[in-house]
Amino acid sequence: MAAMLKLADTPAQTSEDELRALEQTYCSHGDTVHYTENPKFFERCEGSFVFDKTETPFLDLQMWYSAVNFGYRNERLNDAAHRQLDRLPQVASQYLHREKVELAALIARDAEAKFGHKGRVHFNVGGSQAIEDSLKLVRNFTGGKSLMFAFEGGYHGRTLGATSITSSYRYRRRYGHFGERAQFIEFPYHFRGPKGMSKEEYGHYCVQKFARLFESEYNGVWDPKAGKSEYAAFYIEPIQGTGGYVIPPMNFFSELKKVLDDHGILLVVDEIQMGVYRTGKLWSIEHFGVSPDVLVFGKAITNGLNPLSGIWAREEMINPTIFPPGSTHSTFASNPMGTAVALETMKMVSEADFGASIMDKGARFLDGLKELQKRHPIVGDVDGLGLALRMEICKPDGFTPDKATLDWMSDEGMKGDMIVDGQTYGLVLDVGGYHKNVITLAPNLMITNSEIDLALALLDQLLTRAERR
Repeated sequence: MAAMLKLADTPAQTSEDELRALEQTYCSHGDTVHYTENPKFFERCEGSFVFDKTETPFLDLQMWYSAVNFGYRNERLNDAAHRQLDRLPQVASQYLHREKVELAALIARDAEAKFGHKGRVHFNVGGSQAIEDSLKLVRNFTGGKSLMFAFEGGYHGRTLGATSITSSYRYRRRYGHFGERAQFIEFPYHFRGPKGMSKEEYGHYCVQKFARLFESEYNGVWDPKAGKSEYAAFYIEPIQGTGGYVIPPMNFFSELKKVLDDHGILLVVDEIQMGVYRTGKLWSIEHFGVSPDVLVFGKAITNGLNPLSGIWAREEMINPTIFPPGSTHSTFASNPMGTAVALETMKMVSEADFGASIMDKGARFLDGLKELQKRHPIVGDVDGLGLALRMEICKPDGFTPDKATLDWMSDEGMKGDMIVDGQTYGLVLDVGGYHKNVITLAPNLMITNSEIDLALALLDQLLTRAERR
């Protein structure tokens, strides 16, 4: 039997050039790494920063796609992981451990207080997997209905089921026919909506446009004689994530929920990216005054440590008589490491007025973005809710999308050569939006005011460079 090929004895003995050659040969390029030609290597992280081999600090304004909401190497959450590692790091999911039970109870009781419905929690390990579980739950509860509504610009993951309700065709194109693909509905993206409407008027317009699908049987989704819809549920992100951190008008979801309730259609809320205080509340749907039937969560609940995701659903949908043991399963679903860190996260955010702090920081950051918008014609739109913020990069007319300039800015930020107050920095940005021209800003929720000011100074430099190139 051939001996295992050995690499260098320590990571430091393998150069970045050698690692890059190995990566080019042996790593799949099917994930997001190769959106840029030469992805950056990072060596360590702390708080709001990641550091390369030269110890240059890169201010991270996307925090692992809003998974590390509470800062890199958060001492309290890391300590919780270490304690669990030393006590009960693994146990088969056919047995119980206290962290799973306590976390489920905490989430369910909080949801009952906020949404007025008793419910239960089911865990998994990733956002897409939790979406898959929710699809099973919905199909089961609605007698096997497999058609869903979802939004244009919506993103729910890249497993097959999640891809079917994600609006981007590029995620489906090479994988055959999706006969149960969602029907995608217009989202009130006001900056690119009809001119002459206020944000609230546009929200109302989008709801009325959706409601017209139920006017008669000939609209194709509704049987008025039976009072039945062909569609089981509407999957929503309260604030669109990959779609560009698009924030709808406050009247939108309450009006939409009435249409859904009138026609027996479930509301499934995807909080994977916007949940866990990104918007200043535990769940972003809380801003809009509606109660979901199912809520899907993940990412930041463990601060990017041992992965954990899950669904909360109303009791009548998820109780053991309708959703019995074995209905869905993942070996690592309610793993002790993930549930222990998530439980500590939930305790941490409940000990002070965490939401108020985030709203204050978000207002400071958004005010700064508005100032940049005034000084730089290529900034077409800025908006935000809590610390979910957006900056749309356009041609000098302030409206025409300019993906090429934002791609250039992202690469320029990764050079690590910007100077503020004598210190050299890099800047980590995330690109999103319908036209891939939006900087989606998801900073550390523990970010300081001085770090917000630093972020604005670095963005100012990048915008200036972009306009002068």
